[in-house]
Amino acid sequence: MNVNQSAPPVPPFGQPQPVYPGYHQSSYGGQPGSTAPATPYGAYNGPVPGYQQTPPAGVSRAPSSSGAPPASIAQAPCGQGAYGQFGQGDVQNGPSSTVQMQRIPGSQPFGSAPLAPVVSQPTVLQPYGPPPTSAQVTAQLAGMQINSAVAPPVPPPSGLGYGTPSSLASASGSFPNSGLYGSYPQGQAPPLSQAQGHSGAQPPQRSAPPQASTFPPPASGVPRMPSMTGPPLPGQGFGGSSVSQPNHVSSPSPQALHPGTQMGGLPGAPPPMHSSQQPGYQLQQNGSFGPARGPQPNYGSPYPAAPTFGSQPGPPQALPPKRLDPDAIPSPQLNELPPQQKTRHRIDPDAIPSPIQVIEDDRNNRGSEPFVTGVRGQVPPLVTTNFLVKDQGNASPRYIRCTSYNIPCTSDMAKQAQVPLAAVIKPLARLPPEEALPYVVDHGESGPLRCNRCKAYMCPFMQFIEGGRRFQCCFCSCINDVPPQYFQHLDHTGRRVDAYDRPELSLGSYEFLATVDYCKNNKFPSPPAFIFMIDVSYNAIRSGLVRLLCEELKSLLDFLPREGRPEESAIRVGFVTYNKVLHFYNVKSSLAQPQMMVVSDVADMFVPLLDGFLVNVSESRAVITSLLDQIPEMFADTRETETVFAPVIQAGMEALKAAECAGKLFLFHTSLPIAEAPGKLKNRDDRKLINTDKEKTLFQPQTGAYQSLAKDCVAQGCCVDLFLFPNQYVDVATLSVVPQLTGGSVYKYTCFQVENDQERFLSDLRRDVQKVVGFDAVMRVRTSTGIRAVDFFGAFYMSNTTDVELAGLDGDKTVTVEFKHDDRLNEENGALLQCALLYTSCAGQRRLRIHNLALNCCTQLADLYRNCETDTLINYMAKFAYRGVLNSPVKSVRDTLITQCAQILACYRKNCASPSSAGQLILPECMKLLPVYLNCVLKSDVLQPGAEVTTDDRAYVRQLVTSMDVAETNVFFYPRLLPLTKSPIESTTEPPAVRASEERLSNGDIYLLENGLNLFLWVGASVQQGVVQSLFNVSSFSQIPSGLSILPVLDNPLSKKVQGLIDSLRAQRPRYMKLIVVKQEDKLEILFKHFLVEDKSLNGGASYVDFLCHMHKEIRQLLS
Repeated sequence: MNVNQSAPPVPPFGQPQPVYPGYHQSSYGGQPGSTAPATPYGAYNGPVPGYQQTPPAGVSRAPSSSGAPPASIAQAPCGQGAYGQFGQGDVQNGPSSTVQMQRIPGSQPFGSAPLAPVVSQPTVLQPYGPPPTSAQVTAQLAGMQINSAVAPPVPPPSGLGYGTPSSLASASGSFPNSGLYGSYPQGQAPPLSQAQGHSGAQPPQRSAPPQASTFPPPASGVPRMPSMTGPPLPGQGFGGSSVSQPNHVSSPSPQALHPGTQMGGLPGAPPPMHSSQQPGYQLQQNGSFGPARGPQPNYGSPYPAAPTFGSQPGPPQALPPKRLDPDAIPSPQLNELPPQQKTRHRIDPDAIPSPIQVIEDDRNNRGSEPFVTGVRGQVPPLVTTNFLVKDQGNASPRYIRCTSYNIPCTSDMAKQAQVPLAAVIKPLARLPPEEALPYVVDHGESGPLRCNRCKAYMCPFMQFIEGGRRFQCCFCSCINDVPPQYFQHLDHTGRRVDAYDRPELSLGSYEFLATVDYCKNNKFPSPPAFIFMIDVSYNAIRSGLVRLLCEELKSLLDFLPREGRPEESAIRVGFVTYNKVLHFYNVKSSLAQPQMMVVSDVADMFVPLLDGFLVNVSESRAVITSLLDQIPEMFADTRETETVFAPVIQAGMEALKAAECAGKLFLFHTSLPIAEAPGKLKNRDDRKLINTDKEKTLFQPQTGAYQSLAKDCVAQGCCVDLFLFPNQYVDVATLSVVPQLTGGSVYKYTCFQVENDQERFLSDLRRDVQKVVGFDAVMRVRTSTGIRAVDFFGAFYMSNTTDVELAGLDGDKTVTVEFKHDDRLNEENGALLQCALLYTSCAGQRRLRIHNLALNCCTQLADLYRNCETDTLINYMAKFAYRGVLNSPVKSVRDTLITQCAQILACYRKNCASPSSAGQLILPECMKLLPVYLNCVLKSDVLQPGAEVTTDDRAYVRQLVTSMDVAETNVFFYPRLLPLTKSPIESTTEPPAVRASEERLSNGDIYLLENGLNLFLWVGASVQQGVVQSLFNVSSFSQIPSGLSILPVLDNPLSKKVQGLIDSLRAQRPRYMKLIVVKQEDKLEILFKHFLVEDKSLNGGASYVDFLCHMHKEIRQLLS
């Protein structure tokens, strides 16, 4: 190849490619990937749900709550006491002013007052031009601070776009002196709502200042703006009907306030202001808010043709009539309130940042284009967005997501910002079918090429020098020789001419076949084995579990995971049953009937047979079927209630050790192991310990025996998956130790009944048995000079400070890694991460999977805050807190989270936001959802349990969250609430979600709520009779059975649509979600309301509005 000719074009890596000499191409797991990509928690499959094209008929929302939630808000002083002091949504409004404001008559022309400069983020002045449309005027005025009654506030462009900070200020009465003044008609106050959300995506500028959301103080009693009827809703210009409102129904156009505007509609008179400064507006680049996710590649610079400010708008228009509706959330007007209430107000929930809006905007702005990973430090689309990834040198966000993609250059800067630097890594993540699995590279006997000093693997960031004869390591800068068989010439840019022919030189993720040096005892591994260990005590037999399981295993064994396209799986299987003693089964193919061997000496466990215990399914099919038929009959009359537990795991591990292979134990267990044996437990459940210093003992294992057992299992490559069927306390905190440390999973079916729970159990079991697993794995994360991995969270074992050891690792598990500085980084080189996972595949092949990611480094805090990912940050903070409860009182863990969040936001306010009144809460654009999500973590069962939450439930959720990925934690902490009758029946897309609050429920509608583990169907009391008939096949609401868990399958469009939606939600989640139908005003409604996380919780958790006030108070204390 001519050295001067241009490098060959990058092949489309999303498509099957020619297999290059020296590599064979194999699909990981050999099966088509799951149709659900591993990242998004919105609609993983199918078209992205768009906005509703037309407002649904029959329901309208009063002005106060219409429009999408803005990022511009009324805020309370929050200086008075604890944040739970007032009623839900009520916030003390400061001392009421005794001086009655002199109001200028409402007929005064718009804008005739003197105008002062803006207090907001950097602005761009435009030349004067033709008179603007009213929509343009909106864009102009966005970002102005309006502090007294002269110039009216003007709405921002509709949308959560990219641009100025939005600011939320406290109503403490001390408003800044500089600002715009406007006149209002006496006594009218605008509602607190504001439209927000771009439907047409306007890309951010590369040079944009860090975006923020600022929320202004409520101007008590600020009247309604005379001249405009309201902001454009997403996808709508002024005056048009609302085209697309993601989470609200149609309503009269509200008045909107721009970022940096005082919010009106709150009782109490504004304090007098005296200031008149030079006229003229400073124009915003763009006054809208949105998930401005930092500079993005492939976008042009500033917005085309920012509108100019030419003439005044026309005369005032009549205000729209009020229409009432169960969904409406009116804010009380000044003259409607009794005298004693005039000093208090409630913040309009629509005026604070909405997770639904941010998710919807990201889908619209970033869901249509593939995410190309060629550029360093790009922030990927949100996990809720359905997008395709094109690997061009950095690992896909399905494999690695970071809390920030631009990390501080120095440790001092990192300490100042307090933003944790962490990566959530999912090494074996499943990909959607449209994306190619990592290429398998075979370097023959020499094995993969590595740096001699730091042992990093060859990757696209390595620099070849001296004509290609040597390379410089990008991690430690060591110069290495290139082996003769790997040599290739360089082109005129210094790249190897074969760079695009070699996955390890052009892709972010790929696999190497490992040589024998990477294997235990220097010999290649045998294929792994699965051992099914079934509790046959009285509880298991009586509940019907044993019969159900044995029946299912007959067919399930045909679906063991396999690699490539072989006829059958290489995995061997074995069977054990147990109560107080263990029964092993010989199912050798030459036997006519299975043979049973009993081991009653559980203190000294051994495996009584080698030959015939682990067998090939197809060879021993007849004997296995005979055994599975006999087990339920053999123990049908058992009276044995006691069980053992640790000896069962010990037996499985010894069996794998004798067979010299790795594998997985599937344990089906029902009760606390109280029989005399190693690992015997006692009932230590004690609710009196909650909220005391001893509460942490509830999360710790009772005995150290299980940790040492887990250590032995990891050494053998024995992973444990535990299926629990408790009727009472079983000490999940102790029983889950071995699954947790071996990389396994725990499933829990409390009070299991075949008729109610079989679908959920069998679905989880099928998925668990069939999923592709890497066995006997070791993972190491290497970093370039300047940072290092210091802390790890997840389901694994560590015997040293660098190697994450996993007896098993599947495509649902993540390992979260925290990094700290050990030297200065520089902006030019950035920072690099390389995750290397060595594992045995299902076919017994030893492999190395490599993921590489390059991040930017910054010397300005603004760059850090512009490139953060809140979902990943919350994933890390939840895991950090959930580990903290093992060693600290729960209250101190909660306080630590709140303090850290306040420090992050205070640092932004102090160093990145434009100067403004201390009464304003200013949030970075990328982090404006941090308070709402953090509040959800604080209110979760682990950190703030309600009376109905058991100790076992808390331990179960704690270990579950530890290895969740970002998509799972997002929907787990902030559940999705989908209205079912608002979107057209023929629509195949998911209906747009609404915010998780009781205020969003209309009693004439039906809603689905899901959080990844639970699925509720809430039915309003006044839902139409036809809808009840179509879904439940009964004639009225009162006839719907309470607690129904299966909907009847009916032949009508609504029933088919709801069944289809439920199926699609279940397909997106790693665990089967059991449906519970909840009727309004029913006793089960308390359980449902627990998941409406924006509201106050029964166990004392703050509402979103109250928590925002509390955060604001904390930030102001830090700043003062």
